[in-house]
Amino acid sequence: MKLYSLLVVAAILYLDFITVEGALKDKECEVCIKFLNKVKDSLTSEEEGDYKKIETKMRKACKKAKSKDNRFCYYIGGTEDAATGMLNEVTKPMSYSKPVEKICEALKSKDAQICELQYEQKIDLKNTNLKKLRVKQLKKILNDFDETCQGCVEKSDYIKKIEELMAQHSEL
Repeated sequence: MKLYSLLVVAAILYLDFITVEGALKDKECEVCIKFLNKVKDSLTSEEEGDYKKIETKMRKACKKAKSKDNRFCYYIGGTEDAATGMLNEVTKPMSYSKPVEKICEALKSKDAQICELQYEQKIDLKNTNLKKLRVKQLKKILNDFDETCQGCVEKSDYIKKIEELMAQHSEL
């Protein structure tokens, strides 16, 4: 009887481990989930069932993608310079309404790098003291504005340029 109860406990623990292992954790596959949701939301009802049309839409979205989204597209084969071709692993399941989280979970098993991508934390420019940031962070802010700082040598030059751009971007 003791052996039987020990086997039951071992089986329960084993099954519990299997179910926990497959599920995605918080912030895991963040880029994959957000990018695929963006593409899925942009699909019309006519396009939703046709994986070829989804693939076309995905390639268009990948052409416009920047930074982490572009890296994700590279990993799945959505960019022209991509070495892999896993785009069908995304578009076919999406065509039969498989949840995006499950698609990303399947992609994770094929290439773990896909789920290691994470977005950088956004810097709140209104409440941040720019003088306390590093030059690398200041350059990233300029890059987010799609601007460059020609002739910037010192940190104060970058700060001045960002403050000018903040005034312009707050008016828009």
